[in-house]
Order: sequence, then C-alpha cells, then structure tokens
Amino acid sequence: MNQISCLAGKKAAYFTLGCKLNFAETSSVAESLEEVGVAIAKKGERADLCIVNTCSVTEVADSKSRQTIRRMAREHEGAIVVVLGCYAQLKPEEIGNIEGVHLIIGTEQKAHLLDHIAELMSAKEESHSGQVPRIYTGRTAEIRTFVPSCSCGNRTRYFLKVQDGCDYYCTYCTIPFARGRSRNGTIASLVEQAREVADKGGKEIVITGVNIGDFGKSTGESFLDLIKRLDDVTGISRYRISSIEPDLLTDEVLEFCARSRAFMPHFHLPLQSGSDEVLRLMRRHYDTAFFASRVEEIRALMPDAFIGVDVIVGARGETDELFKESLNFMERMPVSQYHVFSYSERPGTMALKIPHCVSATKKHERSQLALDVSERKTRAFYENHVNTIRPVLLEHSGWGQTRKGFTDNYIKVEVESERDNEIVNVRLDGWNNDNSIFLGTIV
Repeated sequence: MNQISCLAGKKAAYFTLGCKLNFAETSSVAESLEEVGVAIAKKGERADLCIVNTCSVTEVADSKSRQTIRRMAREHEGAIVVVLGCYAQLKPEEIGNIEGVHLIIGTEQKAHLLDHIAELMSAKEESHSGQVPRIYTGRTAEIRTFVPSCSCGNRTRYFLKVQDGCDYYCTYCTIPFARGRSRNGTIASLVEQAREVADKGGKEIVITGVNIGDFGKSTGESFLDLIKRLDDVTGISRYRISSIEPDLLTDEVLEFCARSRAFMPHFHLPLQSGSDEVLRLMRRHYDTAFFASRVEEIRALMPDAFIGVDVIVGARGETDELFKESLNFMERMPVSQYHVFSYSERPGTMALKIPHCVSATKKHERSQLALDVSERKTRAFYENHVNTIRPVLLEHSGWGQTRKGFTDNYIKVEVESERDNEIVNVRLDGWNNDNSIFLGTIV
C-alpha cells in the first residue's frame, strides 16, 4: 500500500495501559507516525487519530482498556480510534462492539500498523461516513514476527525491546496466547539500536520483553551474550533489566552484572507466591528455596541492589494457611519492594480447573497485608541510604528548578537543579515533608 502520504499533517493522541513493553511499543508507533508527518496532539487539542495500546493481564485491565477506549473516542469525536495490545489480540470482537472503534490490530499485524491506518483514513475521507470496525488479528500459532522497538517517548530513559512472547504456560496467565511463542531480535540489531540511542544523547536504557531471560530462542544466541555486547556500547551509561524469571537469572548473568561497566544494581523478579504448593498449582519453574537462593546471590554480589518482586494474592487453591505461608516467606526475604496483584480469572487458562476459589473480600484483605509488608521493606531500604552519596540521572521536567531522578540502585530522589539528562552525584538527605519522596543535594 502506498497511502501513507494521507497521514501528513494529522494529529494523534496516545494512551498506554500495562507494562513497560507496551510503553516501548507505543512510543515506537508514535515515532513511526511522526516520521510520516503525524504530530502528537497537545493537551486539550482534538486529534485525528487515537492509538490505545491495551493490557489484558487481569479483568481489571480489560475494564480499564474499555473505559480508556470509550473516553478517547468521546474526547476526540470524529477521530479514527485504533486499538492494539493484548486485549485486542485476545478479545477483538468485544472491542469491536465499543462505539467509536475503527481499527483493531492483533500482535502479528502490528508490523503493518501504518498501512492499515492509512488505508482506513483514506477510505473514511472518501466516504465521509461511519465505518464498521476493521479487525486484523490472527491465531496464536500465527504470531511469529518480532517487531523491534526502542524509544523514550517524553521520558529520559529509553526502552529497548529485546524479546517478545512466552513459552511458559503458567496456569493463571494469558500472555502466551496474546503474545505468542518466545522470539527475539538479533544481538547485532539490538546493539545497533543502543548505538543509535547513544547518538541521540540517551544515557540509560531499560531492557524490556515478555520473558527476556529466554532471549535467543529464535536466533541461537543467549541473554548473557546480549548484555555483554550491550555493555560495550560507548555512550550508554546505564542499563536496567526490567524483569527476569528467577530460574533464568543465572549465576553467570549475575556475576557479569556485578562487575559490568553499565548494568545497574537493580533487579525485578516475579515470585508470584511464597508457598511451594501455590507455585506448583501455578506451574512455576522454581520453588521458594530456589527463589531465596537467587535473592541471596544478588545480595552477596551487590549488597545495595534494589530488588523488586511480583506477587499474586488470592490465586485459585490459595487457602488461608497457604497465604500465611506465602506472607511469612515475603517477610523473610531481604527485598526492596513487592508489586502486589490480586488474582483475576482469565478465560481459557488452566487455573480455572483448580478448586478453591478465593472470595473478592479475602483477596482485598490479603492484598493489603502484602502491601503493608512491601511498604515496610521499601521504607527500610530507602532509610538505609540516608546520608549516602549515589549517582542520579536527572530526568526531563516541564518547568521549575527541581528535577527528579533515580539513583543507580533505583531510589527516587528530587533535587534542586535545572539540568536535564545528566548523571550527577547526590547526597540522599531523607524524606520530604509528606514522606513521599527522598530529597537530595548535588555534591
């Protein structure tokens, strides 16, 4: 199709739900559209095109996706509304029933997104009438293409997609159905993207994917080889690994990160439950003893590392006793933060066959208990660093004489400065007046 020229001069609005991978992909879509003349609509400005990148990890995510689609269609009346992401792949007909939606794009079809938009926009302008939503999705088995993505949007940090899809069929999860099998870009292509970031002045890259420790299945390479090559890219001062399965975080990867030039002491691990029985029901690939060994190894090599951990509460089969077991394990772990999710029934998953369904009330109670553990651990981690000096990347800010940023070990701090995208040494002075963020002083 050669209709892309019809997009020139248009304005687009974007909304992303879900993970960092979704953010990276939305930012790349925005950059691609900008290259053909589509500007980002300013706040309060009506757009010609709305892109909604959805999430479907829980029923709440589905609901938020629907609400966002309706709001975007209402706020930008007359605009072409395009929906992509996991919800679009899993439930395209459901989205098609939402008033105002014009185009629904599945996972495999994202590579041709601009062509589909241009074709639809041309048809809409010619007919001057409403359109039945066009749906371009395929079966999970047909999802094979790796669509590269590396962008920062309006942020300071860049997000580099290195892998997509997942071969782990955990009983509670729909991601393998929405994203397809594990696949990745080549190390050479990813290193080239990192070099391009450096040429643009970017200093930090977050490595993203669905299951990044599985990197290399489609190219015969390895995650360890990838991070070694990325570490050699001149100009990039920082890399962060967004999330990695504990059984794929090998000793070799940890040892390399500990001695590397640019990989930060910051890890994010999905635990999901501190009960071995619940982990078995989830069909996870490790037990609590193995998970504890990974945390212990991180602490031994990088004592100041920030360790974030995902936990699901209220999963099918999680009795009161098993939850207590899980909570006790969470208390014992020397981690920095827990990201707590309430289990959500997902159609088509094996978890639906597991007996003992936890009530919504109990899920809420368990979530609050887990969040309390997380808050105590995060506060303790921060307070252990009062009066220490850490390097901070000052992030872009709209105005004023303050900047926010993160230390190498992911402590969020605010300093007085008008500088942007610079790494400076900061003394961590302690909490602000409402105990919401650490204050620091450039030294």
